[in-house]
Amino acid sequence: MSPISDHPLRYKLANELHARPFPSMQPPCVAAYLAIKQSEMAASRDRSKDMAHLLELLDRHGATHPQPGATHYYGQIGRHWLKWEQHTEFVTYTIFNDQLNSEHPFDPLAFEPFPEDWLADAPGERVTSVILRIESRPPAEDINARLYEWFVPESLAVSSVLDDGAIVAGDFRIDGNGHMRFAVFAGEGIGKRRTGRIVQRLCEVETYKSMSMLGFARVRELDPKLNALDTQLTRLMGAMSEGASAAETTLKELLSISADLESLSAQNSFRFGATGAYEAIVNQRIEALREERWEGRQTFAEFMMRRYEPAMRTVKSVERRLEQMSSRSIRASNLLRTRVDVERSAQNQKLLESMDQRSDVQLRLQRTVEGLSVVAISYYAVSLAAYLLYPVADAAGMSRGWLMAAVTLPIVGLVWWMVRRIRKGIER
Repeated sequence: MSPISDHPLRYKLANELHARPFPSMQPPCVAAYLAIKQSEMAASRDRSKDMAHLLELLDRHGATHPQPGATHYYGQIGRHWLKWEQHTEFVTYTIFNDQLNSEHPFDPLAFEPFPEDWLADAPGERVTSVILRIESRPPAEDINARLYEWFVPESLAVSSVLDDGAIVAGDFRIDGNGHMRFAVFAGEGIGKRRTGRIVQRLCEVETYKSMSMLGFARVRELDPKLNALDTQLTRLMGAMSEGASAAETTLKELLSISADLESLSAQNSFRFGATGAYEAIVNQRIEALREERWEGRQTFAEFMMRRYEPAMRTVKSVERRLEQMSSRSIRASNLLRTRVDVERSAQNQKLLESMDQRSDVQLRLQRTVEGLSVVAISYYAVSLAAYLLYPVADAAGMSRGWLMAAVTLPIVGLVWWMVRRIRKGIER
């Protein structure tokens, strides 16, 4: 092939598909799984803290460090193997131990590689922790006896997975030590990697189930606020239709409710989106197990349908309700804004009409004043003309009274003509 330049991300993106291989596990063994999420109160997630916490654990066991900027790690710490993964909102640690304690099937000592002070300094909070017990598949009666001893029957889910390659079981309850429990009974024909895929998928089901339930907790906090805002919105829309209050006052209240709804939508949009994504992953991981019913017991899919899906439907319902309330408030605000504009247009029309009336009155007043000004100017003009013509009248033998009478009408006419011409010039 002729030389061609590669996209700078070609190898990085191709390797990303193989970055998180499934672990290889040979029964009997135990896996301890821990997921840590930084606090909701944190302004933003600091991924460097997650890496620093991992490096501290590796240093305590004298293990090698991952590459700078790595988002996953798999290596040996002491006599155990550690798998670390960094996700968008959380990090996970998985310890694999091939030493099985038969006296205490789900012994919390499986978490012994995680020192207590190291756990106390974790940059976040525990989302979930799981102990998985992996055994070779015994007869069905022995499995039933162990399930009865290990789990709560009321919520127990058991399935035959991967074409009857293994039996998986769990009750999704937190035991007295604070951990979830899952059991895997691997058949003889199942390989190490296949067993590792089962364990990985069970861990992912539990993790993403727990993460998506954060959305359910959020909508429980959100529901009272939405109820209060819905009541206010309904009241304002009723007042708007009845015209019980001033439109501008109602508009201000509607805009305040719209702002509150938009704020709630912005604050919860990420959690709603993440909840939907996590729910999809849970369903995909369960589907990938290819479950079949075992001994008439409920499957993982049935357990999720009865216990998990109602919570997810509640989240979706509240999300839709928030969107609908926001749309209602916007429509009502637009409608009321139109009404306010119409009322203001009517007020402006009345104002223009009153201004026209005042202009007519002012014009009539101006003409009245104009007439009076002609009289006043004519009076002073006649007086000045008389003083000017007195010597002429005396020389001609004319009385002053006749002189003033002779000049009054021409001067008044001249003044009226001049004032009128000035007014027309201004009007033009």
